[in-house]
Amino acid sequence: MIANLFKKTLIAGVLAMSAAGAYAADNIKIGSVLSVTGPAAFLGDPELKTLQLYIEKINAAGGVLGRKLELVHYDDGSDAAKANGFTKRLIESDKVDVLIGGTTTGATMAMAPLVERASLPFISLAGAVVVIDPVKKWVFKTPHTDRMAAEKVFEDMKKRGITKVGLLSETSGFGASGRKESQIVASKYGITLVSDETYGPKDTDITAQLTRIKNTAGVQAVFVFGLGQGPAVVTKNYGQLGMTALPLYQSHGVASDEYLKLSGKAAEGVRLPTPALLIGAMLPDADPQKAIVVGYDKTYKDRYKIDPSTFGGYALDALNLSVDAIKRAGGTDREKVRAALESTKGFVGTTGVFNMSAKDHMGLDLSAFRMVEVKNGEWQLSK
Repeated sequence: MIANLFKKTLIAGVLAMSAAGAYAADNIKIGSVLSVTGPAAFLGDPELKTLQLYIEKINAAGGVLGRKLELVHYDDGSDAAKANGFTKRLIESDKVDVLIGGTTTGATMAMAPLVERASLPFISLAGAVVVIDPVKKWVFKTPHTDRMAAEKVFEDMKKRGITKVGLLSETSGFGASGRKESQIVASKYGITLVSDETYGPKDTDITAQLTRIKNTAGVQAVFVFGLGQGPAVVTKNYGQLGMTALPLYQSHGVASDEYLKLSGKAAEGVRLPTPALLIGAMLPDADPQKAIVVGYDKTYKDRYKIDPSTFGGYALDALNLSVDAIKRAGGTDREKVRAALESTKGFVGTTGVFNMSAKDHMGLDLSAFRMVEVKNGEWQLSK
């Protein structure tokens, strides 16, 4: 009798473990490599928080196609080499179905060759146009490109009669790409870059470069291309040098309240292009993005008691685009999911309305950017 009881218990245990294993295997695995620590942490931290929050919400509502989402995440510490190693682990060991991440351009470009070889759908959260130009079969992205940011800024400068600009860019992947794209599109808007300076992502003082720009004959404005803490250092140095007579523009790489906190009063008057999230409450009710960005703002604040950032919005859009593609693909077959992403049309996100194609793996145009200005320490729609 004892032997039979032991046998039944053993069988029940094996069945239970088998069921648990089957359940785990049936999960849809979302892989993630983000810069949650290191210089790019203020970008990666809200990205991870957003993924965790919304995967929990999706699972509470029944999951996707009756399956739970499972987040498998690694922090690259803002180190592109680590991003490459973690991507290999996600592909070979964790066997994820979709990959979201690459907080920075450097990390994304370290990850891209691996996902291309593995035929794994990958949605990047990095800004540089090189992520999707030229088009890579398995790589998509949600943030606006650096080329678009340069065009939006130069468009605004042209309206304000600014033609001679001092460019100051970070030597990182995003900053270097932004510098290149600014040089390419400047003439299209009648802009001449009369000064061209760079700074390192870990530099704590950039007054020398700003002084050279300030002393450049004819310069009418300063345009900074960078992300992380660097642009805030530039802004503070700009204020210390009394350069307020020269309009200061930043890229969308600083579109978060953290930039305001780090820059302080020196940020007053700064102008930049941003996704709608930063000024969601100011949008007209008829704007198709308003409900999305206001809803995200409330949900994030309710959970974390802090304001969300546009970077978290990029992650939310990547997750929602993935879920939408999986639903339309009817499962996690990689080629079908990739094809569904590529055929995305009219998808309203926090970043804009996505219309992708075989030639465009981002699907946003300049209308997805809003020009804002810092007034009284707050973001305001610019006029």
